[in-house]
Amino acid sequence: MQYDVEKIIQQHDIILFDAICVLCNGWAKFLIRYDRQSKFKLASVQSPLGQAILKYYGMSTEDYSTMLVVCDGQRYVESSAFLKVMQQLGLPFYLTNIGYLIPRFIRDFLYRRVALNRYHLFGTTSSSCLLPSQENRSHFLEHAVHDA
Repeated sequence: MQYDVEKIIQQHDIILFDAICVLCNGWAKFLIRYDRQSKFKLASVQSPLGQAILKYYGMSTEDYSTMLVVCDGQRYVESSAFLKVMQQLGLPFYLTNIGYLIPRFIRDFLYRRVALNRYHLFGTTSSSCLLPSQENRSHFLEHAVHDA
């Protein structure tokens, strides 16, 4: 399927996550629970839509070393991606903005240490995707694109 990625990123705030990573799946479940207005749309980096978005931004479609967040058309990666999402969730999560006081090179170094070792530290899932239920489908980009 061919996607108009430019149009999609203009219409939606997006979080791409590694669907086989236990930590990343936990992050997606956290977002489904706490992003009550479904501001962010989730997509797996392994999905065709996720792959198209990675290509659009010139990012690797084989080595998933960071989550990608697109907010208001702006791309965020590594620690800045995490902080941007938490900022958008409101209180009490907004308080993580204190993380911006730590220089980015230090934040990103720590982020990369976890990201590069996440399979070893947290494991992998046996399935390749977090399946949307009827209750949480509003959180998934694929459904937002197809329902539009």
